[in-house]
Amino acid sequence: MDQTTPNSDETYAGRLLGFTIPSRSARGRVVRLDSVLDEILSAHDYPAPITHLLAEALVLASLMGGLLKDDGSQVTMQAQTEAGAVKLLVCDFRDGKLRGYVDFDEARLAELGANPSLFALFGKGYLAITFDMADGRGRYQGIVPLEGDSLSEACENYFFQSEQVPTMIRCAVRGDGRSCSAAGLLIQHLPDGEEGRERLHARLDHPEWEHVAVMAGSIRHDELLDPALSLEAIVWRLFHEEEEVRIQRGAQIVRGCRCSVEHYEEVIARFPEADRADMRDDQGLILVDCAFCSKQFAIAA
Repeated sequence: MDQTTPNSDETYAGRLLGFTIPSRSARGRVVRLDSVLDEILSAHDYPAPITHLLAEALVLASLMGGLLKDDGSQVTMQAQTEAGAVKLLVCDFRDGKLRGYVDFDEARLAELGANPSLFALFGKGYLAITFDMADGRGRYQGIVPLEGDSLSEACENYFFQSEQVPTMIRCAVRGDGRSCSAAGLLIQHLPDGEEGRERLHARLDHPEWEHVAVMAGSIRHDELLDPALSLEAIVWRLFHEEEEVRIQRGAQIVRGCRCSVEHYEEVIARFPEADRADMRDDQGLILVDCAFCSKQFAIAA
């Protein structure tokens, strides 16, 4: 990467930026969400704690989705509990298309106050991260407890426990009741060098990883969220002393709810006729609610 400050006019809001540091065997992703985040959140009238939680989850899904190389691959993040104020959180990312929603207990949430902790929201919940690979490798999933102060920490634990990849994630969310912005940085150490090679070990005390983690950990929330600071400028601030940093501009991120009458007709057609008969209302219609976009579809069966 050039040793001069990149053009700060190019903020790349709503677009992923990837980077690698070959000499440190590290790769990273940076993202900032604004208008697309408001579009997703506007589907439901979420209270502030749920807005913050879902905004962070959408950033995390974008960062992890940005690690996928093949078109058609998808990452899905699901956090769930049986006893917490939050019943279910689901986000997924595929080819730049992002969606998510939260199902929660309004009465329980009101009892928790203005800034509930992750444990208060979920109790003893778990986080499941699923990668559906389009290159023939199929699906694989890792499940970790919802521990730590944030969803970001739980995702870090997933990468180290399930994939043996030391990972640091920083996420920032800001909202004023009318709009919301969120941003995040993910960086990983690939212990055996270039991507695609077999990973022989994973060490949090590896000297190269320690250096990268210290540099990445110095990022401030206000820097991640600053609309005048481009994503390239963020990477430059953190790693301008490295001999080489390679930049890859990633996908534009859009709201990616895939609901449509045609989609639901195809899904419903897979059910036996007896089941479809039970689904019909008095007018002979099957009403389908989309939790992601909060729309109802009337399917004429």
